[in-house]
Amino acid sequence: MKDAFSTYHPVVNFIYFTLVLVFAMFLMHPVCLALSFIAAFTYSLRLNGRRVLRFNLKYMLPLMLLTALLNPLFNHQGMTVITYLGTGNPLTLESILYGLAAAAMLVTVIGWFSCYNAVMTSDKFIYLFGRIIPSLSLLFSMVLRFVPRFKAQLKTVSAAQRCIGRDTSTGTLRQRARHAIAIISIMTTWALENAIETADSMKARGYGLPGRTAFSIYHFERRDKQVLLLILCLGVYVLIGAIYGSLGFSYFPALRYAPITPYSISVFIAYPLLLTLPLIIDRKEDARWKALTANSKSTA
Repeated sequence: MKDAFSTYHPVVNFIYFTLVLVFAMFLMHPVCLALSFIAAFTYSLRLNGRRVLRFNLKYMLPLMLLTALLNPLFNHQGMTVITYLGTGNPLTLESILYGLAAAAMLVTVIGWFSCYNAVMTSDKFIYLFGRIIPSLSLLFSMVLRFVPRFKAQLKTVSAAQRCIGRDTSTGTLRQRARHAIAIISIMTTWALENAIETADSMKARGYGLPGRTAFSIYHFERRDKQVLLLILCLGVYVLIGAIYGSLGFSYFPALRYAPITPYSISVFIAYPLLLTLPLIIDRKEDARWKALTANSKSTA
């Protein structure tokens, strides 16, 4: 499914993800965490399809539960004591709720990074920072491309090893270990050679040299200006609300939150608008496409 927000200028994409990631990491209000979690999960589902459900159930849900369970075992702050552990340390309501909040924050940030990785491709990142920090932008671009390419190459190497009887799923435990070490050795050699070849290729093309020009398919259009202005307005509004305590929430020593005022309600309205902006753009483009398709069929 085509994502309309991905077609916007890289500056728009980068500023949007910078804002939502910063807010996801620092806004610990339960309402903000819930809104950011739902938005990240929904947008990730839009970008990556149903395999996100499988990934979240297999990895993210256990990670979230593990983080939520570990925090009360090591954090004993809080005034509301539920019971005492075998070590004599108290189990408090505040530590449990903070563990849930920290787990939600961790999973949400991972979800937003998966969306960032799908939208902010390596060519977009190099376009933004290739002239400012050429070495770092090339390194970051290679890191982003490394994981999917490594997985694809690993499947190829594993299939080749399986054809010659060196699969990790057959043989004795010692043979499986030897086969696994051989595959790891092959993949390590491939990764190092690939990194050297990429660096040499970019150097041969004059990457990073002063005065070097580069072809670009990105143009800052009117729609980019409009969406960027909307993102900045919503982001600054939420930031001001956070600075002045409208989104404040304290877990220790007792649960305390900012009073609900008309201004804080407006901030809670602006925040989900910012989070769901890519989904709104996608829905608008889908409706426009369906309207154009219907008109073409009616005139045919």
